[in-house]
Amino acid sequence: MKTGIILAGGEAKRAGGREKYLFEYEGETFLERLLSALRDTVDEIIIVARDDMHCRRFEEICAGFDAKIVADIRKGLGPVGGLHAAVQAAGGETLFAVACDMPFVNRDVIKYLFSFSDGYDAVIPRWNEGFIEPLHAVYRRDALEKYMHSHKSLSLRDMIGSINSYYVDVDDLRRYDADLRTFTNINNLTELEKINNRG
Repeated sequence: MKTGIILAGGEAKRAGGREKYLFEYEGETFLERLLSALRDTVDEIIIVARDDMHCRRFEEICAGFDAKIVADIRKGLGPVGGLHAAVQAAGGETLFAVACDMPFVNRDVIKYLFSFSDGYDAVIPRWNEGFIEPLHAVYRRDALEKYMHSHKSLSLRDMIGSINSYYVDVDDLRRYDADLRTFTNINNLTELEKINNRG
């Protein structure tokens, strides 16, 4: 069983106070675009919100989608805290984790990353410069559970370095996404305006 995780518990500080999952592209919110992409590639979807109030908001927004909504358990820990909450709720053995500010996530890229999950704790896209994409990656639930039980660092890089990770060269993904738009993340209103003007 495969689980898709959307991490949507950020504070939206760089987005002028607006929730990035409600940013729109071509008439769809980023959240709707992510839900549509994941619905075709995983067996269940979990959205991680920062608190119970935001959980209720997601329940209204996602009424037409079959998604499980959970709140951070360990507050204020960033993405590691979001993954911790998702792991507790996930039914899948393999998990695809993605940030809520990525409107162009590619279904075929997700499937390709899942294809490497046997025998590894994580499948992480990596750029030539060594930059990695931990919030567009596949993880094994049991490995994350073990790490989350005793971890001290809040760094995703530290987490990935401590488990058995397989790195996928992003150039290998161009067969599915020539311009690698799948990794585009939109952090602020200026970037949002650019993608909407460019199309």
